Amino acid sequence: MPSEHVLVTGGCGYIGSALVPLLQDDDAVEAVTVLDSLSGGSPRNLLEARLGEDVAFRRGDVREYGDVESAMRGVDTVVHLAAITGASSTHDRREETFAVNRDGTTNVLTAAQKLGVDNVVFASSCNNYGRTTETDIDESTAMDPLNPYAETKVESERDLREHVEAGDFDGTALRMSTNYGYAPGVRFNLVVNLFVFRALTGRPLTVYGDGSNWRPFIHARDAARAFAHAATNPESWDHTVYNVGPTDGNYRISEIAQIVSEEVGDVDITYLEDEHPGPSYHSTSTDWERPGSNRTGRSGRESVTSRRLRESHHTATDT
Repeated sequence: MPSEHVLVTGGCGYIGSALVPLLQDDDAVEAVTVLDSLSGGSPRNLLEARLGEDVAFRRGDVREYGDVESAMRGVDTVVHLAAITGASSTHDRREETFAVNRDGTTNVLTAAQKLGVDNVVFASSCNNYGRTTETDIDESTAMDPLNPYAETKVESERDLREHVEAGDFDGTALRMSTNYGYAPGVRFNLVVNLFVFRALTGRPLTVYGDGSNWRPFIHARDAARAFAHAATNPESWDHTVYNVGPTDGNYRISEIAQIVSEEVGDVDITYLEDEHPGPSYHSTSTDWERPGSNRTGRSGRESVTSRRLRESHHTATDT
C-alpha cells in the first residue's frame, strides 16, 4: 500500500493518545497530523508519539471550518475522534454538544469532499442503541438515542452514509463499546476507570438502579487498533457501520462493580435503586473480530489490576 497522510481530529484525547503512536509506527503511514482544540486533552498525551518526526500538531476547533480545511490539506485519510464525550453529562451541554459533535462532523465531511480525501473513519458509539431488551444487538438493530451525545452520533452517521453513497469518499463509522483501561489520555468519567479511581481513593462505588443494565466494553488500546486498521485498510471494511468490541466483553454494571471490589480491595458498593440506570445494550461484534483489527486479549479484570491504570489515578488527584 502506498504511504498515506492521516489526519486525526481529537488526537490528544483518550483514544487518540493510543492511536497516533500506532499510526506513526505503521509502514503504510507517511505522516500524521493531529488537530485538537485542547479543551479536553493535552499535548502531553502524545508523549508516546515522536512529535516533530512524522507527527505534526495543530491547535484548532472542528467547529471552525477554516481550522478543519487547513489541517486537512494534503491528507488521504481522516480519523474523526473530536467530540464532546461523557454521554450522561451532555444533557446539561446540549447546545455545545450539537455544535461540536454534529456541526463539527459536518465540517469534517464537507472538507473531506472538497479536498478529495479518500477515506473517513468516524468515531460513533454503541450508546446509539439506547435502552433495549434485546440481548444481542447488531448493526441492524434500531437505534434509540437517549442523550444528546448519542443523538449527534446518529445524525452524523447518517450524514457520513450519504457522502459514501454519493461516492465522495470511502467511509466507516465505528460504533465503539465503552472504553476502559490505561492510555496516556485516560479518562475517569467512564465506568470501569471511575470505579477503579473511587476504589483506590477509598470511596464507595455508586451504582444507579440495581446494576442489571448491560454495557459492552473495549480496552482503549484495542479501540485504537480498530481505528488504525480501518484507516489503513479501508478495503477490509465492507460496510459503513460496525459495532466494535469483543462479544464476550459485555458486562452488567453490577458485575463491573463486583470485579473492582474483588481486585482492588474491600470496597463498599452503594445501589441507588430509585435512580435511572441509563442505557442498557448487549452488543455483538463478530464482523469486527478479524485479523489485523482484533483485540489484544485484555479482559476487564486484567485492566482493573493494571499497574499503569492504578498509578494514573494519582495524576488525576494531583491536578
